[in-house]
Amino acid sequence: MTTPRIDLGNLARQVMIERGFEPDFPADAIRQVAALSGPAADGAVRDLRALAWASIDNDDSRDLDQLTVAEELPGGAVRVLVAIAEVDSTVGKGSPVDRHARRNTTSVYTAARIFPMLPEKLSTDLTSLAAHEERLAVIIEFVVNDAGSIGSSDVYRARVRNQAKLAYGSVGAWLAGEGPMPPAMAAAQGVDVQIRLQDRVAQTLAQRRHEHGALDLEVLEPRAVMSDGDVVDLRQQQRNRATQLIEDFMIAANGVTARYLQAKGFPTLRRVVRSPERWDKLRSFAAGFGDALPGTPDAKALADFLVRRRTGDRLRFPDLSLSVVKLLGRGEYVVQLPGGPAAGHFGLAVSDYVHSTAPNRRFPDLVTQRLVKAALNGGRSPYDDDELAALATHCTEQEDAANRVERQVRKSAAALLLRSRIGEPFDAIVTGASEKGTWVRVLQPPVEGKLVHGHDGLDVGDRVGVRLVSVNVERGFIDFDRSG
Repeated sequence: MTTPRIDLGNLARQVMIERGFEPDFPADAIRQVAALSGPAADGAVRDLRALAWASIDNDDSRDLDQLTVAEELPGGAVRVLVAIAEVDSTVGKGSPVDRHARRNTTSVYTAARIFPMLPEKLSTDLTSLAAHEERLAVIIEFVVNDAGSIGSSDVYRARVRNQAKLAYGSVGAWLAGEGPMPPAMAAAQGVDVQIRLQDRVAQTLAQRRHEHGALDLEVLEPRAVMSDGDVVDLRQQQRNRATQLIEDFMIAANGVTARYLQAKGFPTLRRVVRSPERWDKLRSFAAGFGDALPGTPDAKALADFLVRRRTGDRLRFPDLSLSVVKLLGRGEYVVQLPGGPAAGHFGLAVSDYVHSTAPNRRFPDLVTQRLVKAALNGGRSPYDDDELAALATHCTEQEDAANRVERQVRKSAAALLLRSRIGEPFDAIVTGASEKGTWVRVLQPPVEGKLVHGHDGLDVGDRVGVRLVSVNVERGFIDFDRSG
């Protein structure tokens, strides 16, 4: 009997609609984009096109939001420049494209299909910092000393040109001495020296944050490998020095942006993870591993606990990380008014944090860019306080919904991959055990499912042999029973 073909892209579109998204662009937004003849231009800004700018992103990314470059200074300090695509010059506030972006608030990346926040003519072309193209950008500049502290900083606009489009995997392997120099890097004069310098600075930034309690977590989110519409594999993208470089530079740039707007007397749309209210649960969780956390929330103590667990049990660390993420609580957007109390980001160990570095992909970043441009021009905020507060709530809700869409389609992709393997045995690890059920993670391919039989006596962290008994692709269900 032939198994009916399931179109994962159509399934993803239906899940988008069910979660309150508008997956297709409205006619007026399409007309707005069709009328554009080229990228935005402004000859009155600084000309930084000659610098050795480069982007580092996923292999298949075309919606490029950031470029980076650095310069050594006397005394061991380094000046870092982060260029952010200036989307606002093309997507005006209140325009049809902006209204659609404001409704969805984020690009949604599913296994079979990407649902971009902005039409692709913008996000992958006219507002993307594409290779070898001149583009407008907002520059976030900061100086990092040899101890990883950020000193002076500045924000301004400029013209830039991406000299090399690089990818996390190949750059990370090259930095670690495990792979050749990427061809795009070799073809761009000076970019190799740049990336080495940036890697060195990023490591000092990371060390400084970790000393203050930044949490080093590792949650498994395997990406489906597609071929002719079919799922042929699941691969876990590994963090490496290239991903960490970009993470640390973006965290620094977001902090500089928050402080810049605060100094100008502007409200900010902050990204926060509050001090955990479920700290007692975290303490009990750590005690289950024979470890102790203090009586009051302490990011450094939690970070040290994570380091010990990663060292002690590398295999189970992703599952432990997921438990900690759930106990910490979700991130959210909040408005901080000038002079008001700041809510920091507990997980990153920073007190000033906005989202500003991905305006092609996230609406809060576009909002922040408009605030920055108004401050640069000496104007007033383009959003009043009530509008910002409503946006903060809406963006938080839509981000949660986007995560659910991506998670559901990821589960459906895993079920689709496994549906021809009913009855096969797998090695697994128990990831959850409660009255609601017992869950296991198969080691290869990296998928999670429910153990429907043979769960007596099992606890989180146990290794167990399982057999696949059924899948439901539409709902993303994968069921196992115990085989040994």
